[in-house]
Amino acid sequence: MHLHILGICGTFMGGVAALAQAAGHRVTGSDRNVYPPMSTQLAALGIGLVEGYDPGQLDLAPDVVVVGNVMSRGNPLIERLLDSGIPYTSGPQWLAEHVLRGRHTVAVAGTHGKTTTSSMVAWILEQAGLAPGFLIGGVPAGFDQSARLGSGAAFVVEADEYDTAFFDKRAKFVHYRPRTAVLNNLEYDHADIYPDLASIQRQFHHLLRSVPGSGRIVCNAAAPALDEVFAMGCWTPRETFSCRADADWQARLEAADGSVFRVLYRAELVGTVNWPLIGLHNVDNALAAIAAAQHVGVEPAAAAAALSAFAGVRRRMELRGVARGIAVYDDFAHHPTAIATTIAGLRARVGAARIVAVLEPRSNTMKRGVHREELPASLAGADRVWLYQPADLGWDLGEVAAAVGPQAAVASAVGALVEALVAELRPGDQVLVMSNGSFDGLHARLIAALQAGEGA
Repeated sequence: MHLHILGICGTFMGGVAALAQAAGHRVTGSDRNVYPPMSTQLAALGIGLVEGYDPGQLDLAPDVVVVGNVMSRGNPLIERLLDSGIPYTSGPQWLAEHVLRGRHTVAVAGTHGKTTTSSMVAWILEQAGLAPGFLIGGVPAGFDQSARLGSGAAFVVEADEYDTAFFDKRAKFVHYRPRTAVLNNLEYDHADIYPDLASIQRQFHHLLRSVPGSGRIVCNAAAPALDEVFAMGCWTPRETFSCRADADWQARLEAADGSVFRVLYRAELVGTVNWPLIGLHNVDNALAAIAAAQHVGVEPAAAAAALSAFAGVRRRMELRGVARGIAVYDDFAHHPTAIATTIAGLRARVGAARIVAVLEPRSNTMKRGVHREELPASLAGADRVWLYQPADLGWDLGEVAAAVGPQAAVASAVGALVEALVAELRPGDQVLVMSNGSFDGLHARLIAALQAGEGA
């Protein structure tokens, strides 16, 4: 079968492309912004890419067109597709029908921690010899790929609540019908498609409705918004996790930064994790992953041992380099809760060292200013704060900087931001760069500029 994928350079759609190619299908695709690393990954797989959305690409005569949610009505390519009669589907629907069917699907959902927790589950299953398949919105360090077909019965999927396609406005995860569902947490996000928290909760309840009674739901015990979802009805056994509340799965910290902890299941010690990750949010992620892996068949002690060798996920508190004694981290945090927990995790590790937080408000929700009132408090744990004001933001970050206090400043150009950082950074500083985009290469540019000044 020949699949042509629209929006192929997105992490999810690129993963679908890799899975389809691995399954023996011919795959081509297009995107408006074809650039590394996804473009090079797809090229390495022998997947042909078309730059842009010219309607003429349908002359490739694919058997089916897989439509990414970046596409909308009015786009000339979509209009031709609808007129042509060529079969089309969404990425989540294709995944469900051609990859997930007949497998033990582990779906990891929630506002925060999906990528990290999915990666942990896949890593545990791999170390247990179960050869899982997976589709994750990031690249786990132990795999160096975001998607794999796998030869085992289990398949781990990062279950995103974003909408499916222009013709299917349900959340992506509604298609997956998991046997094991992990619900990490739930807060308001995706303001471009959801008007309020209740509308997201309704989608989460649609997910609950698809988990069989013989399955399992692993859920955060300290998430009131999830409790409200369960109150709508739940037909599947639940196990709870939390490192800060009463739960079936709990952690006993042996290090304040979360780098060493004991795992308890219903008050019984079942394993110890000693790993390079930090932060209570990652301890919660680990508890969820261990609980999910147990349902697939991995003993908690083995799962905890596997996580002790887990090297993390790219762009999740990833140390990009150290220059002049200054550490530069890359993190995906783009929601106030994630920003606060990331800073807190770093603080627990570095103690009194100066933390310099650099934030690009790039998500659709951030661009709408939805979280502007929560941002100052989320940044309060940093000693110095830099906010990047892109031209298309639409609201003034100066309000946030003023609320944070004199330690906050705003920059409107990445080049100027790099210069300002180099001028004020000193040995021992921890620079935490937070963005869900490339930030115009800020990390590499900053490290290079610091290195250029070494020995000066």
